[in-house]
Formats: sequence, structure tokens, C-alpha cells
Amino acid sequence: MTTKKENGAQWILLIAVFCIATCGLIYELVAGTLASYLLGDSVTQFSTIIGTYLFAMGIGSFFSKYFNNDILKWFIKIEILIGLIGGFSSATLFLLFPLVVSFRLVLYVMVLITGVLVGLEIPLLMRILKDKIEFKDLVSKVFSFDYIGALLASLIFPLILVPHLGLIRTSLFFGIINIAVGWYLAHYFTAQIKQAGLIKAIAILALLVEVVAFVFSDNIMSYSESLTYRDNVVYATSSPYQRIVITKNKRELRLHLNGNLQFSSADEYRYHEALVHPALSSVTDLKNVLVLGGGDGLAVREILKYPSVEKIQLVDLDAVMTKLFSTQEILVKLNEGSLSNKKVTVKNEDAFLWLTNCKQKYDAVVVDFPDPSNFSIGKLYSTMFYDLLKKVINPGGVAVIQSTSPYVAPKSFWCINNTIRAAGFFTMPYHNYVPSFGEWGYIIASADSDRHWFVNYPAGLKFLNPAVMQQMFVFPQDMQYNKPVPANKLNNQVLVGYFEEEWDKYLD
Repeated sequence: MTTKKENGAQWILLIAVFCIATCGLIYELVAGTLASYLLGDSVTQFSTIIGTYLFAMGIGSFFSKYFNNDILKWFIKIEILIGLIGGFSSATLFLLFPLVVSFRLVLYVMVLITGVLVGLEIPLLMRILKDKIEFKDLVSKVFSFDYIGALLASLIFPLILVPHLGLIRTSLFFGIINIAVGWYLAHYFTAQIKQAGLIKAIAILALLVEVVAFVFSDNIMSYSESLTYRDNVVYATSSPYQRIVITKNKRELRLHLNGNLQFSSADEYRYHEALVHPALSSVTDLKNVLVLGGGDGLAVREILKYPSVEKIQLVDLDAVMTKLFSTQEILVKLNEGSLSNKKVTVKNEDAFLWLTNCKQKYDAVVVDFPDPSNFSIGKLYSTMFYDLLKKVINPGGVAVIQSTSPYVAPKSFWCINNTIRAAGFFTMPYHNYVPSFGEWGYIIASADSDRHWFVNYPAGLKFLNPAVMQQMFVFPQDMQYNKPVPANKLNNQVLVGYFEEEWDKYLD
């Protein structure tokens, strides 16, 4: 029969299992999210990081058999070490990203070290508990607490931690939990541990270091971004979907999402005029317009130049973006207050799901999504998406889709064109030069070609005129791709592979 003290020790160790399981999965999720922020292609990053992490845990579990003496002491030391390495993992990676040549190597080394240490925890803890709990109960209890901790981590990470703490604070917070568990175990089992006082002192020192880092985490992030961006960072925040950074110099304001430039205030008008006006100027009775993406309100600004427009529906996933461009004075000035215009309604929803349930029809649709750099965005360039898009366009209506650079990524550009055609649209590809990006591509989609094109565009544009518009539909040989390119289907997403291949080659 177990004594009250032995029973208390069991529960303390089982609660430790719950805590370390939660912390271990959080470090894995932080690494995957950070990699997708900095390197793109979230599916690839999460897949390879999860695989590496689990492999490292297997190595840790294997080497746990070589710990034969003072197992409890070793377990506590490992807890403190994991708390330090895992806790500082995101801060370290953010700081090193702009400084090291091979960031992927640093990332995977850190994932390996953390995984090995986490893999040591459960086997050591089970050996500590084997004399206190019958084997069948030991296995069931340890893994029950382990899986419950993993469930908690997977729920709170996207819903609470990333939106409210950010990645640096999240990893530091759980590093503090790891170290606190180590300190408490050293305190509770002081009589059974050699040099327990020294271990507790080290744990307290490590806790203090992490608490200080937690308090100054915004400074760490700001310093990291000052290394990444050549201009002054004037605003930075994390939404549940992306890292939003705005930089400024004497000449321009720039928006970066997950490290990728989205626009420069110096020349964004070239992009947005080219995106909006060739399509909308070809609609004779333009009243209702749908904008998918474009949470900065700059495309909406251009649409509002048509007096006949009565309603504009904007659908953008990220509420942080649309709020930012509706409330910040410098950004509202840039989009001329478009998101607050009485004609505009904003919905913060996934455009794919929103289209699935949409019953309204529109005279024009402007599709301004980020480039298809990962599978979650790639679905918005699929035949299924364009089939949904076709259903919401009125007879005589048009759509226009931003379609990446036909110079840097011609295979990707023409894949998008072929995908739109596969959905039953007539297409008109075109391009223009934007100094911040280079040559950029767009595709007009309509039910047929029987219409008067480009006749109703508004006056007072900075970039477009009839002569410029004609030139945009001529593609030089180096923007062509003469080999057959399949359509991008939801079940294969070939476009994401093309895009990654072409842009990686260009950036290297």
C-alpha cells in the first residue's frame, strides 16, 4: 500500500509529465511557425520540422538507457536545459536569421537538440516512477497525461498564444514553465538529490534570465527586425496568420508580410492601377464589385474612382490587417480612407469558404491574394477556386487576378493562366513594370471576349493611359513559357512547386 507521501510524489511527477508534454509540443509548433514565417511554404516547413523533431525524440529515448545513476537529478537538469534552449529558441532564430548564411542549418540543429532533450524526458520519468506505480498503471497514466498535455498545446497555440503573446514570448513562457518544474522537483525531492541546493540556485538564475527576456521580448523582436530590414521599422505586430511589419525611409513606406514586401508607397499606384482598371473599365454597367484579399484597401481606393459603383464587398482573412488600414492615420491617408467608405463592407473570412456560401453576384471581381508560396494560398489559385469564382460573376462581368511575375516565374504565371482557362474562362494575360518588384503579371477572366475593352476607365490616373494599356498585353520572349503546363488542381497543387522552384532560383 502506498503512503500518502508516496501518492503525493506520484501525482507531482505525473503533473510534471503533463507540463513537459505541453512545453515539448509548443517548442515544435514555434519552430514550424517561425520557419513558415521566415522561409515560406508552411506545409514543407511543418512537415520537415515535425519529422526532424520526432526523429530527435527517438534519439533521446534511445540514449536514455545510458543514464543509470541519479536519474531524478539528471531529469531535473534536463528540464532546466530544455527550458533555456527551448525558451530562447525563437528569440535566437529571429536574431540569427539576417546574420547567418545557412539559416536552415541553424534551425534544424536547434530542433534536433531540443528534440533529443525532450525525448529523454518521458523514458527517464517512467524509470523514476517504475518503483512507485504498477507497470500497467504506469504506462497508461504517463501516456494519458502526455497526450492531454499535447492536446492542450495544440489548442492554445493558434487560438491564444500566437495572437496574444507572439512567438518569442510564447517560447519564453514555456521555457519558464520547464525551469519552474525542474526547480519544484529539486525542492520537493531535496532529500533524494545530491547538490540539490546548487541545482535550485541554477534554476532560479535561469528563471530570472528568462523572465527578464520575457519582459523585454518586444525589444528583442524590434532589434531582430532592425537587422532584417534596411529601413526604420515604424510598426510591427503578429496576427494569427502572419507577421506584419511596416518600414519607412525618407522616400517611402513599405509593408512586409512574413518578411515579404507587399508594396512600397512610392510606386504601389502602378501595381493597383494596373490590377483594377483594365478589367473594370471593360464593364459597361459597373455597380457591385467584390475584392478578395487586398486588406490594405488600396485596390478598393482605385475601385471607388468609378462613380457608378454602388457596393464593394471586401473579403480578407486577416482582421488585424483591415483594422490597421482602417485606423492608422498614415495608412488611411495612403488608401484615402477607402475601407471606411459607406459603399464598402469588410468581411474577415477565408475567401475560399466565403465563396462556397456566397449567393450574391458581382459585376467585377478583383482577386489580390499573396503569391502561391504555400499550399494554404495555393488553393486560392486552383481550378476549384475559379469554379467558385465563376458562379458569383454576373453575365457581362469580369474578374482580374494578380498572378506573380511572368519574368521571374513564367512557368507559374502561365500555369495560373491555364488554370483559369480550365475553369471555363476566356483569359487576357498582361503585365506591367513596378520598380519595387520588377515586371508583374495579371490575368483578366471573363465568360467570353465579346465586349468593348478598356473604354470606361476614369480620368486622373497616375500611370495608365490608352497607349500604356495596349503595351501591357504584349509579352516579350523572355516572359513566355512554351512548354505545356498543367492546371493547378486542389489535390496536387503543382503551382506551389513551380513557384518555389522559380523564385528560389531567382533569390539565390
